[in-house]
Parts: sequence; structure tokens; C-alpha cells
Amino acid sequence: MLKYVALFNEFESLIQNGQLKAGFKLPSIRQLSDKHQCSKSTVLKALQELEKRHLIYSVPKSGYYVVQKEFDAKIEPTSEIDFVTSAPAWHQFPYYDFQHCINKAIDTYQQELFIYGTPKGLPSLIKVIQKQLEQYQVFAKEEQIFITSGVQQALSLLTFIPFPNERTHILVEQPSYHLFVEQLKAYKISVLGIQRTAEGIDLGELERIFRSQDIKFFYTMPRFHNPLGTSYSKKDREEILKLAVKYGVYIVEDDYLADFEENLKVDPIFSADTHQMVIYLKSFSKIMFPGLRIGVAVLPKSLADSFQLYKRTADIDSSMISQAALEIYIESGMFERHRNKVRLSYLIRANLLYDALEKHSTLGFYRPASICMNSHLVLPHRLNSDHLIKNLQNQQVLVETIGQNYIDGFHQEKILKLNVSNTNIQKLDQGIAFIFKELNNKQNYYL
Repeated sequence: MLKYVALFNEFESLIQNGQLKAGFKLPSIRQLSDKHQCSKSTVLKALQELEKRHLIYSVPKSGYYVVQKEFDAKIEPTSEIDFVTSAPAWHQFPYYDFQHCINKAIDTYQQELFIYGTPKGLPSLIKVIQKQLEQYQVFAKEEQIFITSGVQQALSLLTFIPFPNERTHILVEQPSYHLFVEQLKAYKISVLGIQRTAEGIDLGELERIFRSQDIKFFYTMPRFHNPLGTSYSKKDREEILKLAVKYGVYIVEDDYLADFEENLKVDPIFSADTHQMVIYLKSFSKIMFPGLRIGVAVLPKSLADSFQLYKRTADIDSSMISQAALEIYIESGMFERHRNKVRLSYLIRANLLYDALEKHSTLGFYRPASICMNSHLVLPHRLNSDHLIKNLQNQQVLVETIGQNYIDGFHQEKILKLNVSNTNIQKLDQGIAFIFKELNNKQNYYL
């Protein structure tokens, strides 16, 4: 065995066994060379390999330190059963790993991070993102890829930039992403809605709207819809694309939960687009943390120049430090390991949610082929939903309906949103049982 490999193995074992604690400063290269009776270059090569694996990190003019792999802050116990919060659980984020990537980014890019960047994003990150997008069957050229300050910024820019079809109305599923709905309301954008249920949308109605209305783009979440939690079938995705091409309507595909897909046969609408009619949006907020504020937009060539102009006037560029840190996080393999860990965690939560729904629903509950951490219950028309929510809150079960997910004037279904991103999984089944108990309570209904 090569000497540097043996040295690497020794330190890897000491770190993984906890004998070298997080933050521990390693002896100097000279000291290690003398102790292990090898050359300084051998020691340096072993240290470089440890750093590549992100077991240690270097501080210029200081030395090498052990990376902390777990954020060991204590999680405060709570008696509430929370089905409302949709942000990822903060304690699942590898805080110190990403801190290491930020430090490494500053050391690597230095002054480049403290001057204005480019509206498109950090060029080296775009190359990394281009390769990563291929995992989702999104094949695009570098000039089509833009780094944005979250998907929310991309949606805002797309709302205002002129499109080649020279149209003005925006079509959204109902219900839809509440922050985009709020944005459309705030700026008084001309918007139409089309009903989406667990079964999908009425394709005949979609064609009628495409044919008769002046639709600029159709905003859709084909995968793990927010707030319903359901996905379109392959046939529906294909038909939506055909109709968009036929009537010259662009599709804005928000694939915000792509990282949580277990079924590798489920491809985005973008993957089948040969007419440059689909705009693909990807978020890092759910798989990483919301404060990262990095999103990805993949645009048809016909929109790239306008998008870049409007983005430059909006914020010049997105956070360069965050972009550089994310690049290192992805390139190092940390992102893939974190994604696999979080995906498994949320899949466990999703299965527990659907198990509980099937167990406590007297009518049974449909479990789709692909599930995620959010689902919904369609409530009876005669149910007093405010009364239901208050009664559940008194039992420390937090739920909410989805009125904020509808545009003004569109018929609202009574729907209870269920999200288990932050739910105490030991109490999840109990919480669902409480919900169905209150649904069967006649006192929660109008006379």
C-alpha cells in the first residue's frame, strides 16, 4: 500500500470513529512528516485527499481542521403536531459541511466574489448545473441556463418580459403556488385559472382556453403539485405539451421537488419539448434550505436575451458567495449524499402519511405511484372549516385550508393541506386520527 494511502486511511478512521473531534487542528505537515517518517509531499497528498472527501478543511496560514459532519444543536421538543409548515427541517441541513464550502469558496475565488458578477450566474456553477440537470432528463446548452435568486425571482421576471407570442394573459392551475398567486394579485397581472384535482386537469377545457384566450404562458407543477401533492400522468404531460405547441402557448414548468422523485421513469415535460416552448424551473430551497435563495431557469433561446436584460436591471446578479459555495457543495459529492439522505427521510415521512390516511379514512385513500411529503383532503361542503381548524388546534394539531392558493374570483374547493416536512413522525398517525375524528364530529358541520 502506498504510504500516503495508509496515512489517509489512518486519519479517516480516526475522524469517523470520533477520536479526532470536529474543529480539531491537525499537527503541522513538518510534525506529521517526522512522526510518520515520510516526506512532506506524502503528508500533503494524504491531507489533500482528506480535504477532497471533506473530512478536513484548510485555513490559509493556519493549518488543517476536522470538519463537523452533523449539526449537533439540540432540537427543542414540541407537543404540537404540525401539518402546516412546509419548509425543510433546519436540523437536517449539514450546517458545518456547507460552512466549509463557503470558506473554501472564499479561499478559491477570493476577490471575484466581492465584485459584481454576471446576470446569468457564476459561469463555473452553470457548467456544474448543466451536468446535474441531465440527471433530471433536462438537456440544455450553457447559454440557456440562468441562476436566479430563487424560483420566485424567475417567475417574476417571466411575468414581465415580452414573449415571442406577444400575448398577455397567464394561465395557472387552481389551486397553485401561493406566493406566485400573491405576486399576480399584487401586480394586477391578467390571469386565468383552470381547475386541477387529484385526477389532473380537464384537457378539453385546457384546449378551449388555449384556443379562445390570449395566453402568454401556462404555469404548472406537473410533479408533486403544491399544495395537492399529486403528479400528472405521462399521458397528461404529453397532451399538455401537444396543446401548447398547437396553440403557441409557452409552458412554465416548476419542478421544485425534482430531487424527491423516486421513480426514475418520470420525466419532466421539458424532456419531450422539441419546439422550444417549455421553460424549466428548478429550486434548491426544499432539498437544501430556503435561505440559500438559488434557483435555476432553463429558457428557450428566443427568451434568453430579454430574461438576461430584465434580470440585470432587477438585481445585477444573484449572491456570488452562495453560488460559489453551492458549486463546491455539488462538485465535492456532498450534495448527492445529502440529497439521498433527505430523500430517504422524506420518503419515510410520505409513506407514514399515506399509511395513516389509508388507516383512518372510512372511505379509503388513494395512494399515487409517486408520493411526496404533502397531500390533501377534500372537505365536505357543509363542513365549517374554521370550526374544524380551531378544534384541532385545541388538541395541538395544526392544519390549514388553501384559500391563499386561489386567484380572485375562481371557485374554491374546501381542501385541507397536509404537509409532514416538520411533523413529529412519532405523533403523525395520532394527528391524522384526530383529523378524521373531527371530520366525523357532527358539531363541525353547518345545520
